[in-house]
Amino acid sequence: MKKTCILAVCMAVLGIPFIGCQGQPGNGKEELVRYNANFFDVFDTQTTVVGYAKSQEEFDGKIELLKEKLVHYHQLYDIYHTYEGVNNIKTINDNAGMEPVKVEQEIIDLLKMSKEMYRVTSGKVNVAMGSVLNIWHEYRDFGRENLDQASLPEPGELEQAAEHMDIDKLLIDEKNKTVYLEDSQMSLDVGGVGKGYAVQKAAEYAKEIGFTDCLISVGGNVCALGVKQDGSQWKIGIENPGLDIEDAYIEKVFVKDRCVVTSGDYQRYYTVDGIRYCHIIDPDTLMPASHYASVTIIAKDSGVADALSTALFTMNLEDGMSLIDSIEDAEAMWVYKDGEIHYSKGFLSYND
Repeated sequence: MKKTCILAVCMAVLGIPFIGCQGQPGNGKEELVRYNANFFDVFDTQTTVVGYAKSQEEFDGKIELLKEKLVHYHQLYDIYHTYEGVNNIKTINDNAGMEPVKVEQEIIDLLKMSKEMYRVTSGKVNVAMGSVLNIWHEYRDFGRENLDQASLPEPGELEQAAEHMDIDKLLIDEKNKTVYLEDSQMSLDVGGVGKGYAVQKAAEYAKEIGFTDCLISVGGNVCALGVKQDGSQWKIGIENPGLDIEDAYIEKVFVKDRCVVTSGDYQRYYTVDGIRYCHIIDPDTLMPASHYASVTIIAKDSGVADALSTALFTMNLEDGMSLIDSIEDAEAMWVYKDGEIHYSKGFLSYND
């Protein structure tokens, strides 16, 4: 469920305390007070929410509802833990090759979206490659704890695991609300899409409970709803992905009703013989992608942005440009390891 977090929300969200800051009313809106909240118990990362309310009590009430929703998605999309009374992704994996698992609609919706993104990205986003990702996860964890013994998986081990990542063997029965993995050695890993999808659903829920102008950041997956109290757009800083430059941010964008998601190589990685290997695995080579330091996506939907950031990170620039140009209302920024930056056609319109 983890994804590299190299996106930071500028100003208030960057740890500068401002609880109770007074917003300046704009566009005839009722004057509200600006608050923020932080919690750490969903998707194994920090969640920050910035928004407006009449009082701390009103804000806290909405935060509690929003947190409950995120906890719900965290449990459903977890591949490592079981929860009493919950059939989740791990439950599906545990029953691979044995029997279909009855699941909630939110899992079916995620997996349907994942299959669509598999098609759109020509297989670069594949939630069915858990067999390969599990191997890399084990080697990476061991290597980070035992630096002098860090090593790479054997090609044969990876190739054997890759025989069990056929997404067509992920069977979804919408009528009976079941999911079944035909291959007993197959497993799902929704880390490239799950958090982004959950953040999108949380943002939609925020609107339902009247939280129409707020910023939701879950480990760097950011959804900006509405505008700030003064009518201006939300300002998002895209963090320097470990490059040898003085600036903390390599770009700043201003967004309204948009999501910003970044994938990068500088947090979840391990080093073997002086070479850094990140956690984003190219399904074609079965090796960690190495084209870029980071890829950032701006889109209306956080789940789509999450999937695209993963896909583009594993693609060369020409193919990535072609893909992003084919998707309506989505923009991308590629940052190379030497600091060179490329933008899709409309990306820079967001930094005016």
